[in-house]
Amino acid sequence: MMARKKSWRDMSNGQRFMLMLSGALNLTLLIAAQRSLARTPDAQIRGKKVLWRAASFINFFGPVSYFLFGRRRDAAVVATKR
Repeated sequence: MMARKKSWRDMSNGQRFMLMLSGALNLTLLIAAQRSLARTPDAQIRGKKVLWRAASFINFFGPVSYFLFGRRRDAAVVATKR
């Protein structure tokens, strides 16, 4: 037997808050990834920009993957951070 989905009215205030917070976090990550993709030159991105743009729309995992794996780190940039 399948469980019935919870509606907004069935949720407690804490559950509503967490849902809104996770939605805001997801939207913030998406916007940050899209802005970064727009401003970063092609040479500093691993793979194609269009694929990273599409992947960034996958909830949480897309933008986080882009920030962790999609951007190249120059040797000069890494050396200046030390």
